[in-house]
Amino acid sequence: MKGGGFKVKGRELTFLLIVLVCITIIMLAWERTPLLSASLPVIRTYSAMMTFILLSTCATNEICFFSLTEISLNLTDMKEKDKVFTEVGKYQTADKTLSLREAEGKPNQNVQRSLNITSNKAAEGGQDDENTEKVGDNQVCNYAKGKWVVDDSLPLYSGFECKQWLASGWACRLMQRTDFSYEKIRWEPKDCKMKRFKGDEFLKRMHGKTLAFVGDSLGRQQFQSLMCMITGGLERNDVLDVGDEYGFTAPENGRPSGWAYRFPTTNTTVLYYWSSCLCDVEPINTEDPDTYYAMHLDRPPSFLRENLHRIHVLVLNTGHHWNRGKLNANRWVMYVGGVKNTNKRLIAMGDAKNFTIHSIVSWVDSQLPKNPQLQAFYRSLSPRHFFGGEWNTGGSCDNMTPMSIGKELVEEESSDYSARSAVQGTGVKILDITSLSQLRDEGHISKYSLTAAPGVQDCLHWCLPGVPDSWNEILFAQIN
Repeated sequence: MKGGGFKVKGRELTFLLIVLVCITIIMLAWERTPLLSASLPVIRTYSAMMTFILLSTCATNEICFFSLTEISLNLTDMKEKDKVFTEVGKYQTADKTLSLREAEGKPNQNVQRSLNITSNKAAEGGQDDENTEKVGDNQVCNYAKGKWVVDDSLPLYSGFECKQWLASGWACRLMQRTDFSYEKIRWEPKDCKMKRFKGDEFLKRMHGKTLAFVGDSLGRQQFQSLMCMITGGLERNDVLDVGDEYGFTAPENGRPSGWAYRFPTTNTTVLYYWSSCLCDVEPINTEDPDTYYAMHLDRPPSFLRENLHRIHVLVLNTGHHWNRGKLNANRWVMYVGGVKNTNKRLIAMGDAKNFTIHSIVSWVDSQLPKNPQLQAFYRSLSPRHFFGGEWNTGGSCDNMTPMSIGKELVEEESSDYSARSAVQGTGVKILDITSLSQLRDEGHISKYSLTAAPGVQDCLHWCLPGVPDSWNEILFAQIN
């Protein structure tokens, strides 16, 4: 029989081999390069198209040199392996280095925006950037865009007097620091005027409502800052401690899981719940005092699940606890879907952190229709300023001069890519404080910490009064 039993012309065979090689290269590149995960829809579409071409070609010939079944299984396997990464793929590109640097606690001095991201809602209906707020028919305010200015009317409270709410370890007025010019710097948005914070106006706006901070120690700083701002730093014997209503009882030889205070004149509650990783953590073996703890990356903290219906303004944050040292010290083990994580793409701390942020923000967004009273914010990463090393290797932040790095920001998008991509297309707003705080390296506790070992500086936490007060002014401007 002419041409033998294959009945395949030379050019058709060449075409088949080229197509097969292309698919193989794509699959290998995708498998070995996590950065390509953002292109999954494109890869799958391309692979499906190649499968269709191969099927069509095989239909016109008596024999093919590959298994179509095997190709189909490989494509299915790709989809299954990345079912939980459909959303993750949106933020694993271009800024992967930034997200890993943030999660591992490396100092990020670059506050420039490098991507032009458009949210799903913006693409569909012209929604404004996640940082912006309407202030008129044509004017839009981006609270993260502006400059730091000197304001002699500050601070809003005294670091000497606000002892009822402010931890002594964060009150730099009680330390040996002698320069307090950082207290008189105010953030001024560029496109609109931001009302000055007044405690009585805050209570009036929050009449009968509850504001909850859920996050790490930087979230606790913001909570204590707000309590001092509301009271002007003065003693308030009428304010009620209602922590027991939320289960905030202190264990023996330990601190409570949170604090909650109520202003009876307006029935306003302000609380903080400790959740450094922003996900649910539970003991694996409740009968073992030395048990390890399941860290459920895709499950919100039990506090949120049980109390979200009671909250009117929610501020979430996480970031600096996402490193191996913290996880090992806390005996945390990553879980996904209720079982120990085995997915290699979640082994890297940055990827695990980003996956958790997206999971929790997505969950909160899904709860908004059930809780129409709720305004939810995700606060972007508070920057560190360690120079010349890390916290335990001689890193320092000795600068005492305000705005020596700069004082103005003109970028439109948040430099915290994890935060801005997580809220994109959701009803959760970003409370963007990363770049504006990056300019304030003089505002840290530095070498004046009351508890630090010799040679160890705190270039993570802020002096109070200080930079977190501005975070609360920006928050107050956006509370309905």
